[in-house]
Amino acid sequence: MHPVARLATTAAAAATLLATMTLPGDTTRAPERDENRVLVFSKTAGFRHDSIPDGIAAVQALGKQHGFTVDATEDAAAFNDKRLARYAAVVFLSTTGDVLHTAQQQAFERYIARGGGYVGVHAAADTEYDWPFYGDLAGAYFQSHPAVQPATVRIEDRAHPATAHLAAAWGRTDEWYNYRSNPRTRAHVLAALDETTYSGGTMRGDHPIAWCQEHRGGRAFYTGAGHTRQSFADPAFRTHLLGGIRWATGAAQADCRPETGYRALFDGTSTRGWKQAGPGSFTLQDGTLTSSGGMGMLWYAAREFGAYSLKLDWKMSGADGDDNSGVFIGFPPSDDPWSAVNNGYEIQIDATDAPDRTTGSVYGFQAADIEARDAALNPPGEWNTYELRVEGERLRVYLNGRKINDFTNRDPARSLRQGHIGIQNHGDEDRISFRTIRVKEYATAAKGGR
Repeated sequence: MHPVARLATTAAAAATLLATMTLPGDTTRAPERDENRVLVFSKTAGFRHDSIPDGIAAVQALGKQHGFTVDATEDAAAFNDKRLARYAAVVFLSTTGDVLHTAQQQAFERYIARGGGYVGVHAAADTEYDWPFYGDLAGAYFQSHPAVQPATVRIEDRAHPATAHLAAAWGRTDEWYNYRSNPRTRAHVLAALDETTYSGGTMRGDHPIAWCQEHRGGRAFYTGAGHTRQSFADPAFRTHLLGGIRWATGAAQADCRPETGYRALFDGTSTRGWKQAGPGSFTLQDGTLTSSGGMGMLWYAAREFGAYSLKLDWKMSGADGDDNSGVFIGFPPSDDPWSAVNNGYEIQIDATDAPDRTTGSVYGFQAADIEARDAALNPPGEWNTYELRVEGERLRVYLNGRKINDFTNRDPARSLRQGHIGIQNHGDEDRISFRTIRVKEYATAAKGGR
């Protein structure tokens, strides 16, 4: 075992060994990537945060608890092809200033291009201002900050593993960064600061503070929290950091494409506009709809949709991990759930049925690309995100940002050009939970009735 893995999880022990840390590696041949190995890099060439040792100890503890090995260094010589190839992700833990020279930067660019992961914590945004690749990867550069103070963080994505455990409003104390640009158009925003809840915000009410993106072949997660030593003892923040690491390493999946222009049909607070058809129901708790009984359907009765992108977050919540539900689209208004079965299409959620009746399939009509589906799917108990993109008679299904099905309706008795949407409550033994159902309509939406 590498010496880092045996460190006592105390700030003092981590700080003592940082200066002399060496990394494992075979100097004669390039090692294969270890999907369960993470490098924490904490070199500073500017301000140095006293929370760095606490952060290293926290990541080491998370690794021990969740099955990944953590190495730590402040030696920029680690940034070469052979050494970087060992790691599923590199955590830039409150790095500051110019910490890598040109050859090391180039090695890290190659690492990302080969599918490596990046996790930026707090002052990682105060790093490498003259390296455009890094600025794009981190998502935004630091500009300024007010004094440490409490603020409310609004969680925008409650399915990503870094934020799924949090309530819609997360109150915490930290040093809240302002950024030189808004990352929303290039990255997927997970959480944003409510500037009305603290003093010193300069981003005019749209203030992302945590985000993720896929960038030039790799995965990048950034959180602006983590200034204080207390952050790394906070279970909610540690889970936030763990989720970012798991996503960056590929251990968890999520849709990290930029998301703009959507409006909520279910925002976690109300089912206004929705109606229950048939038996059973959905319970609403903590911004989450969970199915109970059936077979019925909760459908959005307020209006029909033509060309659109529908996104919604879901997970299997039953104890046995084998639950059944689906998302119905393209059906006429009716209080009979079987009308949706007979006139629309169901995009299935099910773990164990036949290929054309499992997760990602257009139920009974077309199976998903099983290899792509399995690579994108989180297991029961973890959140997933569907995007159903409907244009004309074409339906594309995306799971956690990956296209897994491409279906065209050729049945003259059915049409995707206009119709309602709904979520199924399948039966007494099936518990599926849903969060944040939202839609973005396209200009080519069909006019009038069916």
